[in-house]
Amino acid sequence: MSARPLKVVAVCGSLQLPSKSQALLDAIVEELGEKLDITTTSISLTDLAPTLAGSLSRSTVGPQLETALREIESAELLVVVSPVYRAAFSGLFKHLFDLVDQRALEGTPVLLAATGGSERHSLILEHHLRPLFSFFQAVTLPLGVYGVESDFVDYRIASDSLRERVERVVERAVPLIRHIHPEVTERAEHPASV
Repeated sequence: MSARPLKVVAVCGSLQLPSKSQALLDAIVEELGEKLDITTTSISLTDLAPTLAGSLSRSTVGPQLETALREIESAELLVVVSPVYRAAFSGLFKHLFDLVDQRALEGTPVLLAATGGSERHSLILEHHLRPLFSFFQAVTLPLGVYGVESDFVDYRIASDSLRERVERVVERAVPLIRHIHPEVTERAEHPASV
């Protein structure tokens, strides 16, 4: 089997730009790109929100939303970041995944991340995001990353601790991703560890 890049689909659940969630998503994707050969498609809820809210079923979605859904469904690695809205992800974030084919993500690795005002909401990863993707029978990677308000300045990561957590999450994810997709090219300075 010939080596090839990994198809990463990065989904930002924020309803505003710029956002801390987008900054965290960008940092995770950048770190992944340092370890693996990847191609990345970015999907932002801010772009989809106007048509997403009025799409009651898959048969009623417009072309932009259909393209985004197909990208999610064909991901080899899904990276998902959501801000905390009233102790959970937003209704529009959930609605986006309500429109994803129920079987499309079976076996797909998913790296989970979130941002919130304080540490009190860090369990969004375990109590909301992990169960959502478990429903799809996706492979939620064991470690997620959560960033708080104080980790960011002007919508950029300003905390060494958050940068280290991003590095650790990706470092732990790479062997599992390589196990699922052994054909994916790893960067030369990071030899395969599986």
